Parts: sequence; C-alpha cells; structure tokens
Amino acid sequence: MFGYLAADIGKLTGEQLARYRACYCGLCRSIGERHGEPARLSLTYDMTFLALLLSSLYEPEENRGCDTCLPHPRAARDWWQSEATAYAADLNVALAYLKCLDDWRDDGNLAALAESRLFAPGFARVQRAWPRQCEAIRVGLEKLHDLETRRIEDPDAAAGSFGEMLGALFVWREDRWSETLCRLGQALGRFIYVMDACMDLDADAVRGRYNPFRRCYGLSDNAKRFEDILRMLLGEALSAFDRLPLVQDVGLMQNILCSGLWQQFNKQFKKEETDGAGSV
Repeated sequence: MFGYLAADIGKLTGEQLARYRACYCGLCRSIGERHGEPARLSLTYDMTFLALLLSSLYEPEENRGCDTCLPHPRAARDWWQSEATAYAADLNVALAYLKCLDDWRDDGNLAALAESRLFAPGFARVQRAWPRQCEAIRVGLEKLHDLETRRIEDPDAAAGSFGEMLGALFVWREDRWSETLCRLGQALGRFIYVMDACMDLDADAVRGRYNPFRRCYGLSDNAKRFEDILRMLLGEALSAFDRLPLVQDVGLMQNILCSGLWQQFNKQFKKEETDGAGSV
C-alpha cells in the first residue's frame, strides 16, 4: 500500500532530481544510523515525501555530505539530513514493523513475521519517542483488519481508516499547521488506499481476497470510474497542500502529487485502454 508518493523522474529538472535523490539517501542513512543497517529495508518513497514536506514547512537546519554506503559502496552519493528526516526515519520503521505483524496476522506470512524481528528493536525506541503516532498506526491497521475480516465492501470506510492513520503521521508538531497537515495526510491516505485497491482489484477478485471495490470487478468503465474518484480525492489533498507556506522544494513536491502519484495507475489502466482499442 506504500510506494505511490514517488516523483516522476522524467519531469524533474536536474536540480530537483539531485535534491530528491539526496533526500532519499539522507533518509536511508537516518534509518541506518538510528535503527541499524537491516532497518534500511523499510525505506519508502512515501516517507521521503514527508521529509521534504516537513523540511520545507519548518526549515530545520540541514546537514549535508557525500559518501559511499553499504547499498552503494563504489560511488559516493550526495545526501542531506535534518530533524525532519529523523522523524520520517522513525515512522518508516514503525510502519514497517506494524505492517509486518499485520501481514502475519492476516495471512500467516512467515516471511513477514521474520522480517518484523529486524524492526522490533527500532520500533521499541520509536514507540517511546512518538507514542501518538505509533498508536495511530496500530489503530488504523486494526480498523482495516476488522473491515477485511467482516468483508465490508465500503471503500469510504476502508480509505477513511487509512487516511486517519496517515493524517496522524503528518502531524509532527502540535502547532498552527497541525490541522492542515492532518487534512493533507488524511486526503493522501484516502487517495493511496483507493489507488491500491483499484490496482489490485483484478488479482484480489481472482484469488478471493478482500477488496472494497469487489462489485466493480469486470466492469468495462473501471478506468474512468476510478480516475474520477481519485481526482476528487487528490483535489482535497492539493487544497490542503496549497494552504501551507511552502517555498523550498515546492516544485518537486508538486511533481510528486500531480504526476508521480499517477504513474502506476496510468501504466496499468492506460495500457488496458490502449490494448482494448487495438483489439477492436
């Protein structure tokens, strides 16, 4: 369900691309430094976006460098870190740990159980530092588990639960921007959940897995239906985003929200439309 908040690399300027990669590397380094090298496996583009957002809004001091690392031992890479990347690194580990436990509970996934042990020591530290956020993740996943167990095919309820969780994570500090950040996170969470459900609908239907859009399986106009829903949800996110006084990296983040978020959807559904047109 994570990994959608990624940049559309082909539409970035050279400066934006360098900044984006340096943030990604800085976040990766922060995870390793704070929670150990194995915890770097939890790295996501979603938390890279959050690091960019919070760094732009609060403007904490950034530390920069250019080094090799375990994933890239031959070529040195630029990186930057701040308090925002440290926060995003902590959330990355908390999300990974609780998601692994959720996968173990839902599917009996032994690999997920084993992977959770990589993140357990880090999660204990994160839980002490950010108890509200960790509880929000736990509650959000619990609500989703309940809906899936009862096979409640209500996209609003499922997306809303994920949105509440992400909204809580976007609130770093309790201040004048908390409400707007929460609304942005909630809207993006709803968008991401719906996007993921749309992308997985065919596979879920064939395998008998839960999907809130199950009744839409096989309909010929799903691409248009899903796109309309997603555009409405993204509009809510952009409305909240535009209310924040962002300057640094605003173009980069707009790329992620307006183009990057659609890459996987377009790859799947636009291809289907093209294939369908070609078969007539």
